[in-house]
Amino acid sequence: MKKITKLGILMMAVAMIFSLAACSSGKTTTSTAKKYVIATDTTFKPFEYENDKGERVGIDIDLLAAIAKDQGFDYELKAVGFDAALGEVTSGQSDGMIAGMSITDARKATFDFSDPYFDSGVVMAVSASNTTVKTYADLSGQKVAVKNGTEGATFAESIKAQYGFETVSFPDSANMYEDVKAGNSAALFEDYPVIGDAIASGVPLKMMGNMEAGNSYGFAVKKGQNADLLKMFNAGLADVKANGEYQKILDTYIKK
Repeated sequence: MKKITKLGILMMAVAMIFSLAACSSGKTTTSTAKKYVIATDTTFKPFEYENDKGERVGIDIDLLAAIAKDQGFDYELKAVGFDAALGEVTSGQSDGMIAGMSITDARKATFDFSDPYFDSGVVMAVSASNTTVKTYADLSGQKVAVKNGTEGATFAESIKAQYGFETVSFPDSANMYEDVKAGNSAALFEDYPVIGDAIASGVPLKMMGNMEAGNSYGFAVKKGQNADLLKMFNAGLADVKANGEYQKILDTYIKK
């Protein structure tokens, strides 16, 4: 057995003192903070999309980053598509989702929502070359494209019997736009800021008629779960609205 020298004993004593001091102060050398998994859509510009550099950007993406920074929590973003994001949260694979998700009574049965962070609306759009569809009545006997889970889809379903059209559902906005451009569907219903951004970006569509009132968007967690995350989101949202960061984000993506 090796002998323990006086110097060795002294060094051990010093190490014990520092260890006790760290414990008494409540500080540790490793972080135990939870890293939240947040699901989002893939293409719902200007709320979430990939830019020319392959970076995921948009109102939802920047807002989440600003709130996380304000509240001091870490997160991993999972861009899986709207329908998949719903499943991720309900199954517990993701802690929350931010994906231009309208706050509705039906969804409140499954999700707990944050305070509203954006007020939207719904509008009809047709191909830029279309000269026959000007009102809802012109949709009689035709197909109308909608995106799964959107306010536009909900609105279209609510009036299709009245105006006699059939809805065709798509998992993302890009394929929905292509269907209308190709003439397979006579029109589409989409959230106003989303279709407005698409048209401004060069998609050959045009809006027809007036905007219909829509629900507000909210951050969502599984009902009864992740209350702390929801509380931090609300607190951070209030802070970034108060300090002007929220408006800067909107101005970046919604051109007036």
